[in-house]
Amino acid sequence: MRWTCRYGRKWKEHIVTAVSFPGTSTVLGYPRIGPRRELKRALESYWEGAASAADLRAAGAGLREQTWRRLAGLGLAALPSNTFSYYDQMLDTAVALGAVPERYRSDTPEQTYFAMARGTAGLAPLRMTKWFDTNYHYIVPEIGPGTAFGPADPGKPLAEVREARALGYETRPVLVGPITFLLLSQGTAPLDRLDDVLTGYAALLAALADEGVAWVQLDEPALVADRTPAEPAAVRAAYDRLGALTRRPALLVAAYFGDLGEALPALAESPVEGIAVDLVRGGVPRHPALAGKVVVAGVVSGREVWRTDRDRALAPLHAVQAGQVVVGTAGSLLHVPYDVDAETGLDPALRDRLAFAEQKVSEVVELAALFGSGARPQRAAVPSRPRESAPAAEPEGRSPYPVRAAAQAGRLSLPVLPVTTIGSFPQTGELRAARAQVAAGTLAEADYEALVRAEIEHAIGVQERLGLDVLVHGEPERNDMVQYFAEHLDGFAVTRHGWVQSYGSRCTRPPILHGDVSRPEPITVRWATYAQSLTAKPVKGMLTGPVTITAWSFRRDDLPLREVMYQVADAIRAEVADLEAAGIGIVQVDEPALRELLPLRRAEQFGRGTREGHRPHPHPVVGGQLGGGLHAVLLAGEHGHPHGDGERGRLVHVCCPQQRAAIVLTDDLADRGVQARRARRLRRDADPSGVLLGALQAQVFEFVGEDDVGGPGVPAPGDVGAYVVGPLGHGERAGAGLAEESDRTEQHGDRRDHQDGAHQDEEHRTVTDPAVQRGPLGGCFGRGRLGPPPRRGPRPHPRPPHTTALGGLGGVRPGRTWRTRQ
Repeated sequence: MRWTCRYGRKWKEHIVTAVSFPGTSTVLGYPRIGPRRELKRALESYWEGAASAADLRAAGAGLREQTWRRLAGLGLAALPSNTFSYYDQMLDTAVALGAVPERYRSDTPEQTYFAMARGTAGLAPLRMTKWFDTNYHYIVPEIGPGTAFGPADPGKPLAEVREARALGYETRPVLVGPITFLLLSQGTAPLDRLDDVLTGYAALLAALADEGVAWVQLDEPALVADRTPAEPAAVRAAYDRLGALTRRPALLVAAYFGDLGEALPALAESPVEGIAVDLVRGGVPRHPALAGKVVVAGVVSGREVWRTDRDRALAPLHAVQAGQVVVGTAGSLLHVPYDVDAETGLDPALRDRLAFAEQKVSEVVELAALFGSGARPQRAAVPSRPRESAPAAEPEGRSPYPVRAAAQAGRLSLPVLPVTTIGSFPQTGELRAARAQVAAGTLAEADYEALVRAEIEHAIGVQERLGLDVLVHGEPERNDMVQYFAEHLDGFAVTRHGWVQSYGSRCTRPPILHGDVSRPEPITVRWATYAQSLTAKPVKGMLTGPVTITAWSFRRDDLPLREVMYQVADAIRAEVADLEAAGIGIVQVDEPALRELLPLRRAEQFGRGTREGHRPHPHPVVGGQLGGGLHAVLLAGEHGHPHGDGERGRLVHVCCPQQRAAIVLTDDLADRGVQARRARRLRRDADPSGVLLGALQAQVFEFVGEDDVGGPGVPAPGDVGAYVVGPLGHGERAGAGLAEESDRTEQHGDRRDHQDGAHQDEEHRTVTDPAVQRGPLGGCFGRGRLGPPPRRGPRPHPRPPHTTALGGLGGVRPGRTWRTRQ
């Protein structure tokens, strides 16, 4: 068939030929850790030397076979392959393209691969960061002007094709697409290397074609985010070149997590045979060139755990105009657990509303059959859910900053540059085993609580010996910073087998936020007050914030997101009030996930709006998702007495991974008790133009993280505080909790040097403002400004002295040489 379109000022004529897709249903990806975390155990056995590389490969082959057999058994028509990874798909792609930095090359492929992912005794790993707005983390390839690409290695995708074929299944290999691979890599201008990368992709596609592979899927989620004017042109150039190859399978380009937007014409007018689109988060694609292409219509969510509404899914399927419409998932099912039928402990009424990966595959198959027959079933009965309770009233105001600063300074009597840490300490194997025994009913609750108290005593003792000024209790009672609160709040359910991969061998069990949230009783007060009884120094109350609790849960879909956050905020606000009433002078609310609930496109982040019945947000651009998140943070940090917090302090611990979100956050939270930590590699990677640093300089921050506990090194004493200049009222802290540190003894000795350096720096500062000399909360949170960044230069190893932490210490086993990362 022929069609014409206008491109620039010229009319171009295209001849398109439809290529048949093998089947009417497919998924873009599937979980890979195993229903009982078999991959986690295999990896850790290999890393500990208890299993060989052959053992690890055998475990992987078993999991892949299990996946293909299960997908085929559920009736799925088109099976994917190469969705399995021993660590991460971006890392797999870098290895396949030969983009391996020379410093990581080792004797065996496994040693090289895991050195890039985890580091070695003398070598830091590659960066790791969040995969778009999910809680999955990917390894960031290093692609710079001097990166040498080795010969492309199709070994992994070819091996999986052959494995599946031996079992009787033809599969569609899945690769990260070239545009997403480059845009998500670390480098000055990664797209400058597009020609070199496309040469590698051409070799991979040729090898797969020679193997008889009919279709290959190229994942391009980066296309749904904001793009510069030059990037759609790069998309067009890339897929024009790949489409023109004579030795290649048919290409399915998968774009998920949103709408293709301006990238749609570039893909639709390219020679690729198919496009997979997200119809859960994005709209129905409309372009005349789609009439000759396969469109995989993603109508079943790969991110949430609720059953799919058939009518809502069938409507966009009928609206898609394409040569062939295939029913699929909106994205990979990597982000949901395996099987809801394994959750026998859940309330049956709740379980009936849920769909995990296996159930979602069944939904895809069922929808494909319904769509093929043209049937439109009546809406399935969905049990009604109770609606939101009346919101708590917002405080009308609070004491002016100088009043609060003076009251807090007199009460806490801290030095100008005090030292503290964010929260969590390493948890011993004994403590983890005891928690499992309590859950199994083989250990008495009283015995477990005695062990928790002993751990708190240890944490307080260590901090006092080191001379820290504001102490933490170490959080030994918590299994996870979100799950712990979910277990104590009404409206949440927790699973037993609902594991989801976060990265590598690390898995999480996101709670299910399914109803109205309330707090039946205090959650943290008894542990905070016990810790305070052990010392004359102030101990912080430690809470997870409402945005993070919401973001790291599978949340209900029958209320607007901001209303869900406000309910959680009201519960955390009640906990803040109880901590203050119990005599806890400082309450910390952790919000590491502020960015994750924001849409990928900025226009959708910075709208207008606020909660009904509450005053409008003061910032001119805050609204939409970001405004709702910030407003929830503020609600959680207030209590119902407008002037009741003059003598106590509360602070919000945030990290700033996105410049504009961070700038808005500084405007609104600067005078409300915020401690900021600079994002990993802020000056070189996250803030190359200094925009975020400028925003921080222009605002008042009451605490600044100076030390990256997520890195293996510790700043020299003279380096501490060097980034903080001007009137000094900042507190000095590790930039995050100590959950990523390794050995207790080594860590404590290094931190003592850090603390001594902070106090030495304090002695050389001149502070003239009386409010700054003590500052709010006794100087811990005094007013001050961040100075200019140090001059730029090559990043030393293992890390520069002024990066800050991105996680806590609780996730690390004592005695490990290198960190795990959260």
